[in-house]
Amino acid sequence: MRILIIDDERAIRNSLKEVFEMNEYEVDTAENGQDGLQAASKEKYDAILCDIKMPGMDGNEVLDALQQEGIESPVIMISGHADIDTAVACIKKGAYDFIGKPFDIRRVLITVKNATDKANLVTQTRILKKKVYGQEMVGDSEAIAHVREMIEKVAPTDASVLITGPNGSGKELVARSLHQKSQRSMMPYVEVNCAAIPSELIESELFGHEKGSFTSAVKQHKGKFEQADGGTLFLDEIGDMSLAAQAKVLRVLQERKISRVGSDKDITVNVRVISATNKNLSEEIAKGNFREDLYHRLSVIVMKVPSLDDRKDDIPLLINYFQEQLCSETGMPRKDFSPEAIGLLVNKEWTGNIRELRNVVERLLILGSNPVSASDVKDYVL
Repeated sequence: MRILIIDDERAIRNSLKEVFEMNEYEVDTAENGQDGLQAASKEKYDAILCDIKMPGMDGNEVLDALQQEGIESPVIMISGHADIDTAVACIKKGAYDFIGKPFDIRRVLITVKNATDKANLVTQTRILKKKVYGQEMVGDSEAIAHVREMIEKVAPTDASVLITGPNGSGKELVARSLHQKSQRSMMPYVEVNCAAIPSELIESELFGHEKGSFTSAVKQHKGKFEQADGGTLFLDEIGDMSLAAQAKVLRVLQERKISRVGSDKDITVNVRVISATNKNLSEEIAKGNFREDLYHRLSVIVMKVPSLDDRKDDIPLLINYFQEQLCSETGMPRKDFSPEAIGLLVNKEWTGNIRELRNVVERLLILGSNPVSASDVKDYVL
């Protein structure tokens, strides 16, 4: 564990440093706020102890600057002028805790341990979420910037969202981002691929069933709507859902109630529904394959995800991102991509979109030379 002590009194810096080093911490010190801020900007600290009353840049200004620079280390404020109002003001500003002088060393050690434990938990949660939710939204193109802007506006609401776009373009990623940035982010996120479930089982999958309601129903089963209660339900490939199931989904959206197969009991659910399709639902409505009233319920907000061919400027960034991801997951060594190789990949037609590009990057990491050359792209991709 590494901590930073910012205090203008040398005796306090040295005594705290000695105590923490005896408890196997690595310790850096700074004699003023400016030096402390510079140190925190260069190094990653598990906790920062900062005096409030200092000449020049005081502790409150340091705390503000740390937050402005996005430094996430927990900050413990210390002061010889301890009072409740000061402590409350510091914590409201974002400090982890406040400790008055003279110090109770045991309390200082416990506070720092709790702060570092919390910071580690936040980091582990972030890593776990990244593993669960998958890829980041990578790219600087105008098309993907518009998608990001839409997500920021729509995510905090409970509006139903219909995501359109070709296969492999990242519709699932948009849905996850909407959930992560919503007020439901700590509640369940449940995915259903409507195209992968046989039509005769879709109602049981979505709404659940009671024991004995059909031959293979050996026990009660909670459907996806119940599993997602309080959170988000993502209905992927909604255009492939049967008309019978569509009618029941419409009822849930209207009444916020479901009934399991084999039961006449209503169960109230609180679910935000996000759906996605690669089909033109207006055409499906005209053919009689999709209910127009359900379409209007699902499409309060319509978000179109661009194809990779519509955002070719992002391809070099995506190549680098996928390489980092694949090398981290598999232990494969990194390879450079020659400008000629990247040029060929940018100019390729990507019918499989983002999914195809990731597969191509993996193929070239395995089979290509280092650096990956234009010949490798011609041999293994084009």
